[in-house]
Amino acid sequence: MSGTLYGVGLGPGDPELITLKAARLIGDAAVIAYPALEDGDSLARGIAADLICAGTREIVLRIPMLDRRGPAQAAYDRGADEIAAALRAGDDVVMLCEGDPLFYGSFMYVHARLSGMFDVQVVPGVTSVTACAALAGLPLAARNEVLTVLPGTLPDDALRSRLETAQAAAIMKVGRHLGRIKAVIDALGLMERAVYVERASLPNQRVMPLSDVDEAPYFSMILLTRGNDPWL
Repeated sequence: MSGTLYGVGLGPGDPELITLKAARLIGDAAVIAYPALEDGDSLARGIAADLICAGTREIVLRIPMLDRRGPAQAAYDRGADEIAAALRAGDDVVMLCEGDPLFYGSFMYVHARLSGMFDVQVVPGVTSVTACAALAGLPLAARNEVLTVLPGTLPDDALRSRLETAQAAAIMKVGRHLGRIKAVIDALGLMERAVYVERASLPNQRVMPLSDVDEAPYFSMILLTRGNDPWL
């Protein structure tokens, strides 16, 4: 019989935010898989390092960080093939994923390739959105309010139009897009409501008003909450 593929969410970075179920699966795994930079380390493996037993086979998906989708898709193809071979041999495979596997998670690309052929189970994890809100002490939405989650990679016009009607918003993937995101938020008169959070749950985490931020890493987020009054 084929093995089972587990997509395991690790949370935003603090190993203590790994769920009990995820920790059990990682500790029992004969084979683990995880994404890594093409020429660097894996944040996912680093989060789970203390749970991985000696002798565990490791499948590393080296993902190039390029604007072109082709090279990354080819890397996921190769990784899925290697995982599939382990599953056909009868081994369970635990794939590690920062945050939640199906919320902007790398696991979704492997899930799309293998879920039709094997038993695939997903273990949810703490998302970066909820981790950032917890660090900032900001309620995201209440009662009938709607939370809008936006990638910072959106063009300015799209970002502006969505923020104009949002009741609360989380802007992810800030990084090198910080300057133009700030310009959009400032033009809408929302700067005083904007809170910046960086590397939530990690030792070097930071939270501050967006107006005080001049540069941002990839793992950063902007939170805007409406409070009791309309934004515009």
